[in-house]
Amino acid sequence: MKESTFQNSVIMLAKLHGWLVMHTRAVEIRPGVWKTPLQGHAGYPDLTLAHKYKGVIFAELKSETGRISEKQKAWHETLKDAGMEVHIWRPQDMQKISTRLATRKLDNG
Repeated sequence: MKESTFQNSVIMLAKLHGWLVMHTRAVEIRPGVWKTPLQGHAGYPDLTLAHKYKGVIFAELKSETGRISEKQKAWHETLKDAGMEVHIWRPQDMQKISTRLATRKLDNG
């Protein structure tokens, strides 16, 4: 499965479960040259999901063979160390993703 197809599936599933979804799309700045306009550090996760009762999730989406860059690792580790829920999701994780998006986050306190 292509990463874009997988991403569309995760976004659709998140919306079905009532999550707000944020994804920054790449734009073609000239023929064949694509950039993701952003200000700040590169490597930010593909999706930010927020739900009033189910929490906030930062998710990096990868194809089955996709690799995480060093900049993506830095974001992942920093968010996790700050107590955020962070995932690296692949198409094989769809059942786990579906279960998480349907479930209220448990309080740790």
